[in-house]
Amino acid sequence: MFRLTVQYDVPSDPATFDTQYFSQHVPLCASIPGLQATTFSKPRVVGPGTAPYLVAELDFEDVDSFKAAMASPEMGAVAADADTLPAGRVMFTGQLSDG
Repeated sequence: MFRLTVQYDVPSDPATFDTQYFSQHVPLCASIPGLQATTFSKPRVVGPGTAPYLVAELDFEDVDSFKAAMASPEMGAVAADADTLPAGRVMFTGQLSDG
């Protein structure tokens, strides 16, 4: 399994962000080819430090499926929409271990 993780900064208007994200952006993600699963969470700090406002995880079968998805027009539409979201973000990828 290969995962794309996106962490969003705290937006200045969380309600507006949530509306745009969950009603407009998330439905676009459903069209990404090879996407096997998605999770969305709003983490809370347990110790020192700060947490992102929202974490999105997109899972693909393997790195080749991920690369194909990244090159797809569907992902292009998702990326263009992400640029309109009213919050900064950081993205990273990784291979999930089997245990």
